[in-house]
Amino acid sequence: MTDTAEKPVQRRIRTGEGWGTYVSGAIIVLGCLLPFYWMMVVAFRDVGYTFSTIPWPTHVTFDNFVAALNTSSGNNMLRAIGNSLVISAVTTTAAVLLGVTVSYALARLKFAGKGFVTGIILAASMFPGVALVTPLFQLFTDIGWIGTYQALVIPNISFALPLTIYTLTAFLHDLPWELEEAARVDGATRGQAFRKVILPLAAPAVFTTAILAFIATWNEYLLASQLSRPNVEPVTVAIARFSGDNPYIQPYAAIMAAGTIVTVPLVIMVLIFQRRIVAGLTAGGVKS
Repeated sequence: MTDTAEKPVQRRIRTGEGWGTYVSGAIIVLGCLLPFYWMMVVAFRDVGYTFSTIPWPTHVTFDNFVAALNTSSGNNMLRAIGNSLVISAVTTTAAVLLGVTVSYALARLKFAGKGFVTGIILAASMFPGVALVTPLFQLFTDIGWIGTYQALVIPNISFALPLTIYTLTAFLHDLPWELEEAARVDGATRGQAFRKVILPLAAPAVFTTAILAFIATWNEYLLASQLSRPNVEPVTVAIARFSGDNPYIQPYAAIMAAGTIVTVPLVIMVLIFQRRIVAGLTAGGVKS
């Protein structure tokens, strides 16, 4: 009996094919990493060679990190890092809890005004933050919230929610309805089906939005610079207000060291969870 099965067609890869993609990616990566690399080089360099143009580490010292963590000049980086952790954690938790419920309603339920609600969320995500500085400052001054955690958490929740809602809505919309319907046929309520079927499947997207919301809140500066005070000051504002022993000399090397202390944990976190982040962003994007 003659075997009529066709042999798999092998695609010949031409020499140089795809090089443009690699070159473009390398340029983007270098453009993103070079400022971070230079910040670390200056952070580990002796203060007397702060403005040296040598592109690799020289005169390595840890004195700049000691100066960054020193509180004798009125700086308190550790307290600022703790404030940022509290603000980012509370903001992320609230944004994810609210976002996942709103996303489920937009993706799964039919109700009047659904398109209007979606449009309002989109408009809120495009609203410039600089336009909110004056009214929020006036409002929080009147109610005595300037320099409190809630003055920094509540505006950040409004910024993180649109990102959370749109990421989760796109994912939940592509989940098969049959899974939820099967759970309800077995006797589960809509809430039970949501908790036991939908949420476990949406874990990659929820994890992704949580990381992105945390990073966005951690890096927020504009509103924080106006609504915070030294006792409740996020790390971005603390670095901007960093001062040295000499009021006439800007401590650039210590500022670079402080920036390194703040940035390196975020970079490590993204590198550790990069697979989950990519999975969450691309999940539901391709239908079988």
